[in-house]
Order: sequence, then C-alpha cells, then structure tokens
Amino acid sequence: RDAIDRKEKRSETFKTAVHGLETGTPALKTEELGRRAPQWVRDNLVTMCMRCKEPFNAIMRRRHHCRACGYVVCARCSDYKAELQYDGNRLNRVCQECYVFLTGHVVLEDREGKPKGILEKGAAEVSGRSLLCSSLQLLDKNGKGGTRGWFVIPQDDPLVLYIYAAPQDARAHTSIPLLGYQVRDLPQGDSRHLFQLAQSRQVYTFVADTEELKRRWMRAMARSAAGIMYAEEGEDADS
Repeated sequence: RDAIDRKEKRSETFKTAVHGLETGTPALKTEELGRRAPQWVRDNLVTMCMRCKEPFNAIMRRRHHCRACGYVVCARCSDYKAELQYDGNRLNRVCQECYVFLTGHVVLEDREGKPKGILEKGAAEVSGRSLLCSSLQLLDKNGKGGTRGWFVIPQDDPLVLYIYAAPQDARAHTSIPLLGYQVRDLPQGDSRHLFQLAQSRQVYTFVADTEELKRRWMRAMARSAAGIMYAEEGEDADS
C-alpha cells in the first residue's frame, strides 16, 4: 500500500508540474523550440523526470534542465546536444524529444521494459534485408572532413537511413528519417561523387565510391523521401 501511495503521489506531482507549465508558464510552441529561450520549470515543482517519469534522487538521478523546452529531466533523458538559435547556434544540453525535433535524428529507446528498436539490430542482420546498403562518407558542415560508415535503408523500415560505423557493428549509432527530404546531385569535385539530402536548413552531404553507386543511392533515397515503401524490380542490396 505504501508503494502504491508513493507512486500516486509522484504522478500527482508530475501532473501538477505540467499543469503549471501549461498555465502559469506557457510552454513554447513547437516552431519556437530553439528560437526562443524557454522559461525553466522550477526544480521544486517536480519529483520525477518530466520525460521518462523516473523519480529523482540526490545521487543516481539528478535534475537537469532542457535548454530548448525548459523541462526538468534526468541525465539520461538530457544526454543530447543541439544547436539553439537563441544562443547563437551554440550546442546546448537538450532532452531527447527536443533533440529529435531540432536535428531530425532518431535516437534509440533502450530503457528497461521497452522493446528494442532497429538501431540495436546488427548491421549484418539489417543489411541482409535492405533496399540498399554500402559504405559512404558523410561530410561535416564545412564539406572538408567527414565520417565514413556503413549506410542501410532496411526493407522493414524503408523511410529511414541507418548509419553504422562498420558493416559488422552490433548497433547503429544514428539514423536519418528520409521522408520529405530532397535529393540533390552535386558536380563531381576532386574525383569525389557527391550528393545531398536537404530539408529546410538541414543538409547532409554524402560521398560515394563510384558514380554508379551514387546514382543508386540517389534513386533509393528519392523513393524513400517520397514515401515509396517497396523496392524497384530487380533492385538488390549492395554489399
């Protein structure tokens, strides 16, 4: 009975905090995230993380504030960084939900009791059932350096590009939702086969090993971006 009472008390505290955020200190609209500084929820209004609802304690689960939405969250739910326009586009600590919204990246849900996401599946397993997979290089923002990795569009999740550091990795380290992106061809520079994914201010620049591989990726990404969820006849995965 004591355990039930404690759980109900924590739930009420959480509801009160959320209600206070919605009335006394209105939450930012979605389109304002990162553009306007949020009003932080006061620490003393909550006893649990406002994202995962796990209770705070002084040692193992301390309070942090998301710099995008102002929620009080635990270290695990705020272990992300994103550029915030109101802070000169500097990297700031944000919660998972704001990170996904601001960057377009999908992150792994690995909390106890939740089903494993596809990011936890091995690269070899996913590549064996893919629409397209191969090694590519993802350039950084200035286009000079970048990270080489193993890129996969799975058959069972064809609207998302998954990125592994190597073809035999046990899990992907990030992903890019392709729906709604534009695929751009870029002139060949320094013998590099370049193409881009672009949506609003978010741009990814890739380098393929050959012109043929570049064309295959551009076709596959364009189909995923348009919401087409099946492979073209005769299209096989690269290895």
